[in-house]
Amino acid sequence: MCAHVLVAEDDEMQAELIRRSLLAAGHTATVVHDGPAALDAARRLRPDLVVLDLMLPVIDGFGVCRVLRRNPGNPDIPVLMLTARSAEDDVLLGLELGADDYMTKPYSPRELMARIRTVLRRSGRAADRKEDPVVRAAGLAIDPVRHEVRCDGEPVECTPAEFQILLAMTAEPERVFSRRQLLECTRGTDRASTERAVDVHIMNLRRKIEADPRRPVRLLTVFGVGYKLSGGRG
Repeated sequence: MCAHVLVAEDDEMQAELIRRSLLAAGHTATVVHDGPAALDAARRLRPDLVVLDLMLPVIDGFGVCRVLRRNPGNPDIPVLMLTARSAEDDVLLGLELGADDYMTKPYSPRELMARIRTVLRRSGRAADRKEDPVVRAAGLAIDPVRHEVRCDGEPVECTPAEFQILLAMTAEPERVFSRRQLLECTRGTDRASTERAVDVHIMNLRRKIEADPRRPVRLLTVFGVGYKLSGGRG
């Protein structure tokens, strides 16, 4: 079951761990860090599931869930709440507001993935995706199961580190990634790398997927911040 999951978690390290676990399981993920961003992403992207931290800034998880359930455009999006609170009243309030399930921190990524599978199976929202794990954006098609990359239909050979960077960026087109975030994507494949090595990986990827690497239209530099994949989904 391949699904698009919206992760609303203000802890960036925790959010990245969830995102990487989702990608490894064949899902796609969009990550946001506050309540208004979660509501905007849910409206625009219509995800198959929202993993929702209760302690979000600006609008907390309770508020986000309340708005989602009142919005006629997305009242049936399943919500899995994450909470550091173990108080029964908090759990009951979340369920009363329409959360489909909840998990209390700390939890293991394996347990979270099992809960996500259960909620998706119960909702049936991702059933029509036909087990397709391929992530597509900006003319790219990334298959995390077969470890294959295609650009405009043509196969592209990538190193393990390049593959992980491209997979992360293709799963979230238009998101700006810092060098540190992209470096984290390569952990386990390129442990000796530094943040400056990310620039080399991006340069090599541009040679492989850009018509003119000196004038990129896909892998763009966001000066002072990092890089993004431009071109949108599809």
